[in-house]
Amino acid sequence: MEELTARQQMILGLVVREYVKSTLPVSSRVLVEAYGLEVSTATVRNELAQLEDLGYLTHPHTSAGRVPTYKGYNHFVERLLGEVELPLRERLTITHQFHQARQDLDQWMSLAASILSRTTFGAALVTAPQAAQAIYKHVQLISTQGRVVLLVLVLRGGTVKQQMLTLNEPINQEELNEASDRLNQLFTGLHAGEIQARVGELPSFESNVAYIVVDIMRRTDTRTAGMIYRDGLSEVLQQPEFAEGDHVQGLVRVMEERSFLEAVLADALSPEVGSVRVLIGGEGRWDELRMCSLVLSRYGVAGYATGALGIVGPTRMFYGRAISAVRFVAGMLSDMVYDMYAE
Repeated sequence: MEELTARQQMILGLVVREYVKSTLPVSSRVLVEAYGLEVSTATVRNELAQLEDLGYLTHPHTSAGRVPTYKGYNHFVERLLGEVELPLRERLTITHQFHQARQDLDQWMSLAASILSRTTFGAALVTAPQAAQAIYKHVQLISTQGRVVLLVLVLRGGTVKQQMLTLNEPINQEELNEASDRLNQLFTGLHAGEIQARVGELPSFESNVAYIVVDIMRRTDTRTAGMIYRDGLSEVLQQPEFAEGDHVQGLVRVMEERSFLEAVLADALSPEVGSVRVLIGGEGRWDELRMCSLVLSRYGVAGYATGALGIVGPTRMFYGRAISAVRFVAGMLSDMVYDMYAE
């Protein structure tokens, strides 16, 4: 990447900020007058021309003003934006909204999507957290009638699985409680493979129960990904960039087509929790996203459960606000996952 002069860096940053705010191509006169630059319009015009030659700016053929290119936006985000945080008042408001909500996964996911959309003026998406592996928390065996016993398996994170067992001969509730206690002492905090490795340590009845538990947990591990929560698509579609139908396709596809979204997330996001990734114009990999930018982050607790969240909008985006909102809400959801899974 070419090394820009300090003045070119400053002017590029102003062009991006002004264009994002106004939606209009930015001229040298606008920059000098709006930002009180202590140089002439001719000097600024010369710098704009050089930035265009270097590929950071372009201009519509009907206008003397410039607009950022993908390269210009990328340079702005990586080199000029710096660390940005939401104002304290907004962070306190968001924290209060989450704490007012019930400790319920569905409610928190819906709230996160709504907050992200309202805060960034973008289309928000949040995927429910998925456990890396089902982790045993405790089991309870409940006598119902005759030889029929209800097995209640609770996994870390609060998932509850139930299965009816028909025994060869009746077992009273006291014996069932003793068996449950032994299983819980032996298996708490283990995944299916670790439990299976220890089945040989158990007497016949408890080993049979353990094999059933292993089967339930393995079926849980292979379940499809959880729900995707969305908010704000209709508002983003009203942005001028999406006035033409062809430009709408990529935005709608990433928001509505699950397989496409999962492919983008798998390719764009590292397993690291908390890192924010900005994807501008599809970065040449997804032509459908050439008019879009995505600000994405993974949240959760590594080794327990993670999900993803982000904002989708036009490349003319308030990047500082989007990045700080995504990072802050990801932190709130990570705290929730910790309470659910890592207790």
